[in-house]
Amino acid sequence: MVEIVDGGITTPQGFKAAGVHSGVKYRSLDMGMLFSEVPATAYCAYTSNNVKAAPVQVMMEENSPQLQAVVVNSGNANALTGHRGIEDVHAMKQAVAQELNLDPKLVGVMSTGLIGRFLDMHKIRYGISRAARSLDVGPGPDQAIRGAIMTTDTIPKECSVRARLSDGTLLYVSAISKGSGMISPHMKVLHGTTLTLIATDATLGPDFAEVWQSILDDTMNMVTVDGDQSTNDTAILLANGLSGGKPADRDPEFEAALRTVMTRIARTIAMDGEGASKLIEVQATGAETHEDAVAVVKAITNSPLVKSAIFGSDPNYGRLMMAVGNSGAKFDPENIRLTIKGGDMEVPILDSGAPVFQDERAVEVVRMAMDNKEVSILVDLAVGSESATGWGCDLTYDYVRINAEYAS
Repeated sequence: MVEIVDGGITTPQGFKAAGVHSGVKYRSLDMGMLFSEVPATAYCAYTSNNVKAAPVQVMMEENSPQLQAVVVNSGNANALTGHRGIEDVHAMKQAVAQELNLDPKLVGVMSTGLIGRFLDMHKIRYGISRAARSLDVGPGPDQAIRGAIMTTDTIPKECSVRARLSDGTLLYVSAISKGSGMISPHMKVLHGTTLTLIATDATLGPDFAEVWQSILDDTMNMVTVDGDQSTNDTAILLANGLSGGKPADRDPEFEAALRTVMTRIARTIAMDGEGASKLIEVQATGAETHEDAVAVVKAITNSPLVKSAIFGSDPNYGRLMMAVGNSGAKFDPENIRLTIKGGDMEVPILDSGAPVFQDERAVEVVRMAMDNKEVSILVDLAVGSESATGWGCDLTYDYVRINAEYAS
């Protein structure tokens, strides 16, 4: 049984966190640190963008099977910084290792912020020292590290769950994330950036990579805000095993716990898309293949015309059909069904390829369904049994304003 509980990233046994101000940002918290009392099994996933930030390059090259600390700086992405950027990542690892008396190979690094600017290593070292001295457990450190990793985010992304495994072991899974813009991740295991830290006191063995990738594909990789994949996208799962019990690699309860956490994080990222006023959830069913279902979901959530229509509560099924048709999925337009859900309303708008509503009064009913903070679009392709779900947000005037004022 999986139960959502109150708590932050230090809820699982043996984890401590900190968030401090180093000076990279003018006033805000900008340096976060997560620490495990013992070395933790590490499963990592990284952006598949061919332009990768320095921390991503170093982490992928080292491919450490265990990590004990992860340091995150915000305000500077350390991307497109050449050899100096790589050296700065190693310097960050070394600084954390010295503060915590660790092997540098046990230190992970994540960065987010402006692209193309060198780190001020004097400020970075100062922040690392402060963070290491501030490591603690509880609501204060949980809140501090959440704030330290944020850039244009307006709400925190956090979730904790409790689960009991088949052997009776009670464990926790907690995650924090950041992301509002430059969001369309396609993170691969060993291959706005969204940065996600997941901590669990479960024991994980060497065979979890396939499940980890599957969970990422169904959650984080199904989120889009603007269709742009960042240079820095990174997700790090740390499992320190302090709950005891057998390895949870293939335990369905652990998989359910991790899926619950990652789904909640994914939805929150979409909800907090830059300038967003509405969360869009798209469910594609009746597809011939899972790949077709995914393609339909992403075609809809990435369409500026669809996103604009959702913002304006405009029941423009022509834009939806345009997006579905552009997806490359196999379907017959004469059999497709479209439905809009919002609040407690569920309104069919297209059935067997023909519009359900014909007059202005019926159109107004659809508008009412769309005039909600969360809008669901249901697409039945009617050619098979495969399905997929993904999340996005509407496109508002504020998105342009935010990105005109904030350099990437």
